[in-house]
Amino acid sequence: MRELVRSNPSIPWFLGILAAFCLGVTFLAEATGTGALSTSFVKTLGRTLCLCLVAIAMDVVWGYCGILSLGHMAFFGLGGYAIGMWLMYARTELIVAESLANAPIPPTPQEVEDAIASQIFGVVGASDFPAIWAFADSFVLQMAMVVLVPGLLALVFGWLAFRSRVTGVYLSILTQAMTLALSLYLFQNDSGLRGNNGLSGLQNLPGLGAVPQSVVSIAFFWASALALAAGYLAFAWAVSGKMGSVVRGIRDNEARVRFLGYHVESFKLFVFTLTAIVSGLAGALYYPQAGIINPAEIAPIASIYLAVWVAIGGRGRLYGAAIGAALVSLLSSWFTGGGAPDIDLGFYEIQWTDWWLVLLGVSFVAVTLYAPKGIGGLVDLIAERRRPARTGDLGPDTSALRKTEAAE
Repeated sequence: MRELVRSNPSIPWFLGILAAFCLGVTFLAEATGTGALSTSFVKTLGRTLCLCLVAIAMDVVWGYCGILSLGHMAFFGLGGYAIGMWLMYARTELIVAESLANAPIPPTPQEVEDAIASQIFGVVGASDFPAIWAFADSFVLQMAMVVLVPGLLALVFGWLAFRSRVTGVYLSILTQAMTLALSLYLFQNDSGLRGNNGLSGLQNLPGLGAVPQSVVSIAFFWASALALAAGYLAFAWAVSGKMGSVVRGIRDNEARVRFLGYHVESFKLFVFTLTAIVSGLAGALYYPQAGIINPAEIAPIASIYLAVWVAIGGRGRLYGAAIGAALVSLLSSWFTGGGAPDIDLGFYEIQWTDWWLVLLGVSFVAVTLYAPKGIGGLVDLIAERRRPARTGDLGPDTSALRKTEAAE
């Protein structure tokens, strides 16, 4: 652990700031503190932490490994669908059981299952459970699906793409095509996931109907924070040491790394699959706080937003990705939620709900042109300025450029 912190000095800073932030929110929340923060805003902050986690995963695959994936929000959404299936099934089962409790003749298990299916799929004109809902009644198995479904999809897709040595913009287009195909399939009513209606009511946890949403929100907030902390440590370890050097070498010069004898495809496949699994876990925490998931959440534009967050925050820096995701997502909620006042120019009124995407696009272009290191570059600049100057005898070798080397 000491070596990990030495190679990644941002770890104690990140974890310390995250801990202080969580304690502050807990002190101000309705359920555990003064009530200065509303339950809806606590949920927004919890969702933001989940977005920070998926942004860090995106940074590892893009900023460190050089794979511009435009499909990681698909893995994020699949994790949400996996946990959402159990939430909808278990909640609907309680409702059906309560409604049939006073029936003259006790219902059979098959009648209960048929009633649950009709309740869930009646909105799309169906009354039977699709095959993909076979494990929806088991929390343990559906949590396994949160990991297995995104992981297997990433493993198969990555193996086919990397084995064929598809790189660069062509790989980005392939990941975008995968995301588009998945979202178009989920929009269909016969996909088994209620088509455009998606899965709703996910904020109502089964068996906890009497628990206030203020308590549920702070519990999910802390779960999201712990997942972000664990993900930061795991990815910091993954990009450190020999493995981290190989991954960065693949980003900078893939042909040279292959010439040195490393199996480039295995490293890329490992990073791609690992980040997909973490993205699925982040989605499983995000959507119970959002309350609903539909195929629009998996559309390619969502993955493009993710890349923009990482670019603005500073790719190649784990903390930069988290900063970018938190800043842009919170600003997006503020601008599109009516928090930002409209600007009346006399001849035209700027309504931020319409102009937010323009502002985001301009910011992305400006960062790309004038600050390619993103917001994280400012952190690096401050750290460099605070580094103590080296003076005095800088080494025994009189022929070395000691002062020049000390300044570097």
